[in-house]
Amino acid sequence: MSDLQEEGKNAINLPMSPASVEIHPEDTLLEENQERMVIDPTSRDDPRFRELVKVLIDWVNDVLVGERIIVKQLEEDLYDGQVLQKLLEKLAGCKLNVAEVTQSEIAQKQKLQTALQAVQELLRPHGRALQWTVDTIHGKNLVAILHLLVALAMHFRAPIRLPEHVSVQVVVIRKREGLLHSSHITEELTTTTEMMMGRFERDAFDTLFDHAPDKLSVVKKSLITFVNKHLGKLNLEVTELETQFADGVYLVLLMGLLEDYFVPLHNFYLTPDSFDQKVHNVSFAFELMLDGGLKKPKARPEDVVNLDLKSTLRVLYNLFTKYKHLE
Repeated sequence: MSDLQEEGKNAINLPMSPASVEIHPEDTLLEENQERMVIDPTSRDDPRFRELVKVLIDWVNDVLVGERIIVKQLEEDLYDGQVLQKLLEKLAGCKLNVAEVTQSEIAQKQKLQTALQAVQELLRPHGRALQWTVDTIHGKNLVAILHLLVALAMHFRAPIRLPEHVSVQVVVIRKREGLLHSSHITEELTTTTEMMMGRFERDAFDTLFDHAPDKLSVVKKSLITFVNKHLGKLNLEVTELETQFADGVYLVLLMGLLEDYFVPLHNFYLTPDSFDQKVHNVSFAFELMLDGGLKKPKARPEDVVNLDLKSTLRVLYNLFTKYKHLE
């Protein structure tokens, strides 16, 4: 065991390599042509990476709350297929033909194979290249597990906000002709919300955020002036676009003011206290926009509720374009 561990360390700590990565003994116990990924500790400690892991764990636990399943560590809790089976059944509203309890490695891999085949059938229409296999998931490869969960979250339009542009530095250890070889690669786990959702068409706000952040404050100021001109009729004032539209209440009231009608209070939650109630409000506001002849907003209601500034600005600018001359 000590010889194998030393062999593994020597293979990783090559000249000209980046900072050394701590290699556990099990990471060097590979079959011929087998490979294993080890995430660089610096990447593991990156706040965005930690946020991504936390958001996905919280989401899985929210979906499975009725199953009395609590996921604490993705690698340890998802590798055997049990949690993945329950997650997929809940999300897709289907029943997988697998044994409920699987103790042996063969049975676990069979369950994983069935679950991942179902995932592939779901994602295939979207043309995604699958970045996981039965072996990588069962081998507790966190990178593969994260790729899988991100893809599921995007496909099922999970009501969560994934941190954008999360990448990790990874050491890939391979065994070739009895010797361990290593290479360092960068794995991109998330891009932008629009790209992950399949909305690739860029607009003025993408350009504004990426290349002209100094002009962003000018746009925000114009939109605040616009909404306050109308919301002021109800003695309401907006100072923070990021937060004050997130529960949907001001959006609904604003639509009523712009279209000159009273919105019955039973149609929305005046004091929403849950995520679902806020999503209901924003969705209802979007319906009012469609009724008013506006195009369907590019943003998702969940994006607005999750304080995504770009999404909120898109919605408000849509209103500004049509109603800017309205007194």
